[in-house]
Amino acid sequence: MTSDSKTFHPHGKHLIAGEWVGGGETFANSPASGESDQFQLGTPAHVDAACEAAEEAFWSYAYSSCNSRADFLDAIADEMEARAEIITEVGARESGLPTARLQGERGRTMGQLRLFADHIRKGAHLDRRVDAALPDRQPMPRPDIRMVQRPIGPVAVFGASNFPLAFSTGGGDTAAALAAGCPVVVKGHSAHPGTGEIVAEAIHAAIQKCGVHPGVFSLIHANSRDVGQALVQHPLIKAVGFTGSLAGGRALFDLCAQRPEPIPFFGELGSVNPMFLLEEAAKNRAAEAGEGWAGSLTMGAGQFCTNPGIAVVRKGAEGDAFVAAAKDALEQVGPQVMLTDGIAQAYRDGKERFTGRNAVRALVSNESEGRSAQPNLFETDADTYLQDHALGEEVFGPLGLVLRVSSSEQMHELAKGFEGQLTATIHMDDGDTEAAQALMPILERKAGRVLVNDFPTGVEVCDAMVHGGPYPASTNFGATSVGTLAIRRFLRPVSYQNLPDALLPEDLREANA
Repeated sequence: MTSDSKTFHPHGKHLIAGEWVGGGETFANSPASGESDQFQLGTPAHVDAACEAAEEAFWSYAYSSCNSRADFLDAIADEMEARAEIITEVGARESGLPTARLQGERGRTMGQLRLFADHIRKGAHLDRRVDAALPDRQPMPRPDIRMVQRPIGPVAVFGASNFPLAFSTGGGDTAAALAAGCPVVVKGHSAHPGTGEIVAEAIHAAIQKCGVHPGVFSLIHANSRDVGQALVQHPLIKAVGFTGSLAGGRALFDLCAQRPEPIPFFGELGSVNPMFLLEEAAKNRAAEAGEGWAGSLTMGAGQFCTNPGIAVVRKGAEGDAFVAAAKDALEQVGPQVMLTDGIAQAYRDGKERFTGRNAVRALVSNESEGRSAQPNLFETDADTYLQDHALGEEVFGPLGLVLRVSSSEQMHELAKGFEGQLTATIHMDDGDTEAAQALMPILERKAGRVLVNDFPTGVEVCDAMVHGGPYPASTNFGATSVGTLAIRRFLRPVSYQNLPDALLPEDLREANA
């Protein structure tokens, strides 16, 4: 493979503990353009080999220094950059995503790796706590007690369909687990196996460069459920990171809970990300807000987990202006390529759920064909929505629902009726401050991120970001899959009482505590 190649085709093998493994049955990918490629079909035996290697790697990798793991993460980012053109070429061919989007996503992915490298170099993730001995305390002396966060063991990561880089093979879950000191076994996504393979090549090169145990990372290709089931049920796997559908995630979550040793399942599953347009903002800039909403709704063909699928606006002239502007903007958007044929079909099915309801009015209705999607817009009132919560199920794609309310009280009732969300957004002007204050306790209970006068598509990778929320947005409301707090998913606290310095973890010894 060369950096200037324009005809690169993946070899289609698994990477298991430093070896590229082939020779079994294969499956073909379904690229948005160009010829398909053949990929090895993973089996439970491949899962077992990868997990055994990950457990072996744990005994050295988990006890390596934060600085050495940080250097490893930086090396992965460097190796991805060295393959930049190939990643973009194959990623665009498989997913249909534009070159600019993939270039930006590659930058984000490398940024995540470097962010975690910086984070662990500072030692902030360790949460070190030291209660020195008090031998003279009465009526009883206090022992020396120290606490630090320690890695939990091998982690399973499932690639996401809509982010072939940032939420897949070398994405945030992998970066967080490796930063924590946990080896990773990735079940690659069948929508972009070639892209996953190239990223695995980059990780493999970084392993060799840094002298890391090869079992620290494995990639298994698969297009069936048996590999995923075997992975989450393998006794050596201690946690799972997943981004995907509610149905798929819930099935894996249940499998994790049913194990003889239940393990945490950190799944990001689904969200409609409601947006609330308050009264003064509606009076002053309803059309601007409607146009902006349409732009966010159709970004990337609506294939973002933070896509704002529901807009809550007041009845009356200002609400009408918002709806008219959104409608006009959506009518200017042509067909967009979807990530997979399956996602395109699911989008068409989702639209039909709305079309078949008499109480829902179609404002923009388009027939989407093949692997393309066109925008759709529907409208109903709060009373109808509260009686039919199927209207609140995520439709993955450029479909929006406007909910009209008659009062602030009804807006509050509606907000309380929403399920858990990744995001909730308020559009407000200065005169809306009191109304926004009344709405905030509801929204912060419902969502992992609350925005004002912005749109949720686009998730900044930074220390303070939370990408998660109450179920069904995620399966663990105390966790995030974006931001440095994501590392806490793969750590657990351990206390050490009266240990001599030589027995303490290096990060807790007197020289470092």
